[in-house]
Amino acid sequence: MIALVVLVTIAILLLAYFTYGKFISKRLEINDANITPACKINDGYDFVPAKSSLLIGQHFSAIAAAGPIVGPILAGLWFGWVPAILWIILGSIFVGGVHDFSSLIASVRRKASSIGELVKEYMSPTSYIMFLVFTWLTLIYVIIAFTDITAQSFATVSSGEAFGPSVATASFLYLLLAVILGVLLYKFKINLKIATTTFIIIFVILIYFSSKLPAPVSEFLLGISIKNWEIILLAYCFIASVLPMWLLLQPRGYLGGWFLYLTIGISIIGSLFGGFSIQYPAFNLDGIQSLANGKYLFPLLFITVACGACSGFHGIVSSGTTSKQIEKESDTRVVGYGAMLLEALVAVLALGTVMILAKGDKSLAGDPNLIYANGIAKYMGLIGVDYNLAISFALLAFATFVYDTLDVCTRLARYIFQELFGWTSKLSAYLATAITLSIPLVFLMMSKEKAYLSAWGVFGTSNQLLASLILLAVTVWLAKEGKKIWYTALPMLFMMVMTVWSLILLILPFIKSFPSFVDLNSNQMIAGISGIILFVMSMFIYAEAFKLLIIKKQV
Repeated sequence: MIALVVLVTIAILLLAYFTYGKFISKRLEINDANITPACKINDGYDFVPAKSSLLIGQHFSAIAAAGPIVGPILAGLWFGWVPAILWIILGSIFVGGVHDFSSLIASVRRKASSIGELVKEYMSPTSYIMFLVFTWLTLIYVIIAFTDITAQSFATVSSGEAFGPSVATASFLYLLLAVILGVLLYKFKINLKIATTTFIIIFVILIYFSSKLPAPVSEFLLGISIKNWEIILLAYCFIASVLPMWLLLQPRGYLGGWFLYLTIGISIIGSLFGGFSIQYPAFNLDGIQSLANGKYLFPLLFITVACGACSGFHGIVSSGTTSKQIEKESDTRVVGYGAMLLEALVAVLALGTVMILAKGDKSLAGDPNLIYANGIAKYMGLIGVDYNLAISFALLAFATFVYDTLDVCTRLARYIFQELFGWTSKLSAYLATAITLSIPLVFLMMSKEKAYLSAWGVFGTSNQLLASLILLAVTVWLAKEGKKIWYTALPMLFMMVMTVWSLILLILPFIKSFPSFVDLNSNQMIAGISGIILFVMSMFIYAEAFKLLIIKKQV
């Protein structure tokens, strides 16, 4: 029964938070007597202290996105649910959680500076530049993949029903609600509990009416092509990334967090009380090779699951926006480690929507977002919710998770670009954002539909490799501070091996076809060129860091 799997997962993750999370807190010497940068600077723009109850929702919704849904579903389909769930649980506790927690406190202790600044201070100027470029490129892949996934949701048609227009309408109304909530909270000081209750009720009502759109409105929205939706979404990213945090990012993240909690609650209740049995194979393998597509379990499982177990993007969020909002140091454990474990639960629940389907079920032929939405709709159907409303709700939940990552990701890429060139003016923020978004725009306009599938391999590899590099930077910082490093060094080494291995697999087809490239398609060409660039930069950073660690050990 899937209920047993979910209960065991929840129990393990809770135990991990109160044991291993506490252990890491002691090793990092968390102390609330230290004044955080958010409280010290508090400029009302980038540095804004937030209660942990508010911040965890914003942080959680920013890091969750499509990764812990798409990745686990793909991994489950390819390799079976047992390998996927084992990596989600073990990875989140010992790799992803440590990565998020340690990168967050490292940033807070260094005046909320980015991980790039940590590399600059403890390694070399060249490593610093390469790390920033590597990170910026990784964020570009995130924007490409998640923009396309969201656009696909806005054009969704399933079983003859057009759900996309309802999702698009509700998602933009959600953004408008977030702005109104931000103004009420920070300008009119409305009570947070009253605002939360009121806006969640309004949001649910809007979802209902969005699922009942008049035919002319639905037809008009359905007539908007995926490419045009991608342009609209990138325009949103531009606007959202330059607005003050209090106006959109914080309230939208907070509201999105509650929506995410509601979706998790529905998934848990459906899993526990729906009576669903596990039908999909525990292992979909011939040896270590997938029966679905011939891919090998090692190293691709660890790249495909992505954000559900570990994600370099989380470290950039932690040190880019979240560290500027931490009110006290003890909040870093709740927000950093706790949010990663919550994301692991989301990943397991997403995997559950595959587990309840028999191999050969026609639903498995759909995109991951539809597999997920159909699963949530089944759970909601248990209490009599209309299927059309339920699947619209589920697709909106999916799109909302992605929204929350898209604007954070663009803002972070803007920060990095400005940091790289030393730009500090407000005008430079607009210019850096425009340059950042120009690459996804060109890629998406030139690619065929479902560009996220062509970008997922590079996204997953670069994202996990970034996690390894962030753990490497944190390990160097801890070593320089005279602290134990094994709890960051071991997961760093594991992720390094898996991601470099995967990167080599991406590069090999490109190298074998050199110089004619006649046997390559456009996706392999992009993966090959990107892979070589990422490989060279990462190897330089690894070499620099290992040299410093060896010198430190000898001293």
